[in-house]
Amino acid sequence: MANIEEIILAFFMGLFFGMILSIPVGPVNLTIMNRAAQRGFLYGCLLGLGASLMETIYCTIAFGGFASFFEKGIIKSAMEVASFLFLIILGIRFLTATTIPKTGSMEEKVEATFKPHSAFMTGFISVLGNPGVLLFWIALAAHLISHEWVQPSLSSKGACILGVATGTSLWFTSLSYMVSRGHGKLKDSTLLLMEHGSGVALLGLGLYYGGKIALELARSRHHF
Repeated sequence: MANIEEIILAFFMGLFFGMILSIPVGPVNLTIMNRAAQRGFLYGCLLGLGASLMETIYCTIAFGGFASFFEKGIIKSAMEVASFLFLIILGIRFLTATTIPKTGSMEEKVEATFKPHSAFMTGFISVLGNPGVLLFWIALAAHLISHEWVQPSLSSKGACILGVATGTSLWFTSLSYMVSRGHGKLKDSTLLLMEHGSGVALLGLGLYYGGKIALELARSRHHF
């Protein structure tokens, strides 16, 4: 059983990553922007909540089915290094983005294949149809547990999952509001600025972890 400080930390880690990793423009954000512009805030909000639910389910699968592999021994040490590289690569990718993808193909594919009958199901299926999201959450679960930001207890994992649900919902709802209030248009420069900010945050976190790994290696060599 995790103590209250560990539970609070796990929640805010989930909140941080849930929000910061929802900001870069992808199929779900593009669909929300397009539909909120056409049909208003409520439609975009429901679409985002559907996407957030599926993100949370994938996150739950990652923590429940795979995270136990990353809790001990050499696998934990290897994942500390891998997660450092993961954050650096992802941060560089977001920071060096120069264009915003256009709406259309993913949205049309989802509707043609699954024929969702509501905004909520459109968002839900958009994430469900992208198995790369599950791989992403597996990598992030490994990162959080290997660095002990989330403890292997059920309460700590649950708090982190709740944080992810809160963070993704906040972002998608905020995006729907901004688009609907902005008469259907967010400037590409604004979207790129938000994506670059996300990249800076991830790079900073990755460099922090890299510094910790280097310090631990230096200490272990000193002991030998």
